[in-house]
Amino acid sequence: MELFNALTNGSSHGVLHEWNGEEFDHTPWREVVEDAHAMAVGLRSLGVGPGTRVACILTNTPGTVRGLLAIWLAGGAVASLPLPTRGQSPEAYGEQLIALAAQLDPTLLLVDEWLTALVPPELTAQAPVHAFTALRRAGRIEPSPPGRDDLAFIQYSSGSTSTPKGCALTTRAIEQQLQIILHLTGGRPGADTVASWLPLSHDMGMFGCLLYTWAYDFDFVLSSPDRFGMAPRTWFRDMAEYGATMTAGTSTAVYLAARAQGKGSLPKQLKLRAAVIGAERVDWETLTAATETFRPFGLTDTAFQPAYGMAEATLAVTGKPWAEVPRTLSFDGPALVEGTVIEVPADHPRATRLVSNGRTLPGVSVRAGTAGGVAEIQVASASLASGYYADPDRTAARFQDGWLHTGDLGFVQDDELYVLGRADDMLSVGGRKVYASEIESVVDNHRNIRKGCAAVVDVSDGGPTRLVLMVEPKGTPTDYRPIAEEAASLALERAGVALAECLFLPRGVLPKTPSGKIQRFRCRALLTTDGFTPVARVTFT
Repeated sequence: MELFNALTNGSSHGVLHEWNGEEFDHTPWREVVEDAHAMAVGLRSLGVGPGTRVACILTNTPGTVRGLLAIWLAGGAVASLPLPTRGQSPEAYGEQLIALAAQLDPTLLLVDEWLTALVPPELTAQAPVHAFTALRRAGRIEPSPPGRDDLAFIQYSSGSTSTPKGCALTTRAIEQQLQIILHLTGGRPGADTVASWLPLSHDMGMFGCLLYTWAYDFDFVLSSPDRFGMAPRTWFRDMAEYGATMTAGTSTAVYLAARAQGKGSLPKQLKLRAAVIGAERVDWETLTAATETFRPFGLTDTAFQPAYGMAEATLAVTGKPWAEVPRTLSFDGPALVEGTVIEVPADHPRATRLVSNGRTLPGVSVRAGTAGGVAEIQVASASLASGYYADPDRTAARFQDGWLHTGDLGFVQDDELYVLGRADDMLSVGGRKVYASEIESVVDNHRNIRKGCAAVVDVSDGGPTRLVLMVEPKGTPTDYRPIAEEAASLALERAGVALAECLFLPRGVLPKTPSGKIQRFRCRALLTTDGFTPVARVTFT
């Protein structure tokens, strides 16, 4: 594949269906390309050329889609800045933008008009700020996109464990990743339809959906995170309406969509072949319940595709073959925490059920725990980033001899990867180790706690380490203590540790990335923030 030829010359049949806030607009890819050429003229007049960097806050708008290609046509590299994260104040977000812009030294910053209010005045002194919609100019320039080994995209990580890191991706790395996704999903160039609401600021939305679709001339149904958040039913309704064969999302999003569907109907039968599920721990009960919910509308047992990936590899690393059913096994939970893999029956009292993240994809190599042991996952890939942009220390720490040290823990069994979670999520209290995700996954299923809205943090306060559970409740309970006590019992049963405290937070306050990952370092910081007041606090003695 030659990426820019595929984007500009190969898009002759596919159609982009874009949500405009009320309905979908329908634009052939070839017209999208013409719009991008007109925007490239404006970018060139603003100083964008080969070797420059254009910082962008990418949303799911027509300007973002066209502006992406326009930057490349003008010769620039796209730097995708993070969107505001859940629970992040405008002031903190502005400080983050200033720090990243100082690192990038961009020629300009492109945003949607409605986002300009979030851009601090200090940033405008570093780089002019322009709206995507104001770039169109008459005429045409000679395209000069980045070469195959040139910097083409800087994908800032979600910042789930620390401040965002800019993964430097060459054109070649992006091309290789799109071919990897084609294999993963069984894609049929020119014949498939992809549907997505994922933010284009996230690697799953950008590479796994938009660029994959555009390069292979598929039809693309592009909704928005806000629309999904307001009405999760729209995800599967859109796929039914447009005959989507491929999509991507998170386990939590699948849960929300299935719950919202209830006993409702869909306008047509589903044609979904490949629904790539990643970005967080995949819950087996969620997949099986969603399959049963949508089975009357044609969803098959093979449709959901648990996968593992990261921005440092452009996106996908492992995944379930699209024509097979997902696989799950049960393991001794306490043994896993101690680094030993012991398979047990599903009804074993210490059983922890893990969903396989699939097999290694073409052009990718994975090293992880083998022979019954857990270890850090290491990845070598044809689509690996060349490092973190302008960050040699972090690059040296994570990229070594062609291998990415991911910071994730897992193991390989029967040629399939099982991911336990971040090494940073391994907590130690009273001499006992515990995976925070183990507690969070079981608390997540509590009837009075919002799905995906539970976080466990370790706090020392200068004394013995204690575990604090932070959750967002469903509705407005009249008595929080019974909920907290049930959550504490679940934590003790699952991980053998006692909670010191349970904090109930207002809806939307628990720090999470745009893709739904808990930001544990920001959860800890929230506990010491002036003015932070939980809805309720239950302390255990």
